[in-house]
Amino acid sequence: MGDFREGEIVHAKVLRVTDSMVILEFGFKSEGAVPLDEFKDRDGIEPGQEVEVLLESLEDDDGIVVLSKKKADFLRVWEKIREAHEADEPVEGMLARKIKGGVTVDIMGVDAFLPGSQIALRRVPNIDDLLGQTFEFKIIKLNKRRRNIVVSRRVILEGERERKRETLVKELLVGQV
Repeated sequence: MGDFREGEIVHAKVLRVTDSMVILEFGFKSEGAVPLDEFKDRDGIEPGQEVEVLLESLEDDDGIVVLSKKKADFLRVWEKIREAHEADEPVEGMLARKIKGGVTVDIMGVDAFLPGSQIALRRVPNIDDLLGQTFEFKIIKLNKRRRNIVVSRRVILEGERERKRETLVKELLVGQV
């Protein structure tokens, strides 16, 4: 039996699936349970399957180990987003819905905010036409504590425009000599 700390992601094995819960074993003295609705593929959960879950509490008031698949998934995605931000790499996301001041972008299942001014190089007449489409975005602001991600498509488009301009200038210079 290993040392377990609340707040860490643990590997667990599915023991059984009930109508509402997935019962898991992860090497602790007692089993843990995760609500079935935290699993995206509910029908694909089989006994013996390995899953990653967040150990929320070693024992709640009823002496039950509290685990969360949803929170473990969120932390894994958040880590990928943080790594992309630190490496200054673009992330792919889908324009999900229009909100005040911009659009919500779905990045690997996590919501990010795309300000209206960062959607394109020029003002977009009808944002609804872009909803459901997938684009690359640059993460311009990240705050884990507030679960706040701000992205820009405009920065990506400006970079592409600048690269095209540089290529064109080089071709013109070569052609003139």
